[in-house]
Amino acid sequence: MKGTLYICATPIGNLSDITLRCLETLKSVDIIAAEDTRHTAKLLNAYEIKKSVTSYYEHNKIMKSGKIIGMLLEGKNVALVSDAGTPIISDPGDMLLNECIENGIEVVPLPGPCAAICALTVSGLNAKRFTFVGFLPPKTNDRKRELEALASLDSTLVFYEAPHKIKASLKDMLEVLGNRRVTLHREMTKKFEQVLRLDLESAVKYFNENEPKGEFVIITEGAEKNAVAADFGMTVEEHVASYVKSGMDKKEAIRQCAKDRNIPKREVYNLINGNKE
Repeated sequence: MKGTLYICATPIGNLSDITLRCLETLKSVDIIAAEDTRHTAKLLNAYEIKKSVTSYYEHNKIMKSGKIIGMLLEGKNVALVSDAGTPIISDPGDMLLNECIENGIEVVPLPGPCAAICALTVSGLNAKRFTFVGFLPPKTNDRKRELEALASLDSTLVFYEAPHKIKASLKDMLEVLGNRRVTLHREMTKKFEQVLRLDLESAVKYFNENEPKGEFVIITEGAEKNAVAADFGMTVEEHVASYVKSGMDKKEAIRQCAKDRNIPKREVYNLINGNKE
């Protein structure tokens, strides 16, 4: 008989947030596959769980997936835990999950903490419809391209970001998405938890003056459904044309129109050039 893979959500900071079911599962499985064994050891020690732990992270997942699948096919039960929160979400566990599915191995999810959902619930932004993006690409051009693809979505956007990249990401968000409302969540459930409710322009300024610390969840509002039809008494095309007539070059006129209407430059550019896709 094949074993079972348990997808175990663990605390994102406060160890008291673990569920009773997750504790029972961690105690009962044959082995725990952990993204960071040292981090997981703190959780296991806190609840006096003595269990064999193996590492499973981005740089060894190809090698380790095969070994773990072998254990499961032998009938052993395995718990998969990430560094924090729910595995598979912006996490290397997706390879192991898919191999389990291909091999007909039962996969059981154990619900629990997820940084994106926790942040969304207190963001003050629309939580009825949202798009989870996760981490943006590290290179500026790639990051801007991805943001441009998201710019016209009217759903709330949810990002993860590391402290050493947040300044660059916020700067690019402001440039591509326009000056939208944003909520930034730092060190969630931990001692120095912080929630900042700003707009992107203010957020860029804040982190130019305050060094970012800790992991962040960034939540921005989506594009306004009728942003391009905002009541300026003129169409977007007429708006841009009025600036050009006043002496601005076309590129600057597009930028100023986007700023006036608080919409992405790309959206104005596409309208002016007849690309409404």
